[in-house]
Amino acid sequence: MKIKDIQEEIVDEFSMFDDWMQRYEYIIELGKNLPLIKEEFKVDQNLIKGCQSKVWLQGEQNDEKIVFTADSDAILTKGIIAILIRVFSNQSPKDIIDANMDFIDEIGLKEHLSPTRANGLVSMIKNIKMYALAFDAKK
Repeated sequence: MKIKDIQEEIVDEFSMFDDWMQRYEYIIELGKNLPLIKEEFKVDQNLIKGCQSKVWLQGEQNDEKIVFTADSDAILTKGIIAILIRVFSNQSPKDIIDANMDFIDEIGLKEHLSPTRANGLVSMIKNIKMYALAFDAKK
């Protein structure tokens, strides 16, 4: 599935909720279903700088796609990274680099996060794109 299609699915899912409390609960639920990162990847070099909580992100190239795994010590942050992994895992580096991030604004995520969590969201996206740039440069 293409990144844009996944983003549209997420926008549709968020539009089903009446208020932000329900959306927060949904984000937390997504975090609970996040496949666990291997303990060996929960190291400082995989920590995302700029996040209030601890967030580990690991990316591996699998054929022409990048597969991401992640974890966080905070339930809301874990849900946020779960959304990003759903969008970007199993995508090509070029598609990740070129991806438009408007869906974040469409679901209203950034405006409903504290400033520190919003900064963390930006850092997560930046790290995902940096993995894509690194794997793309290896070609």
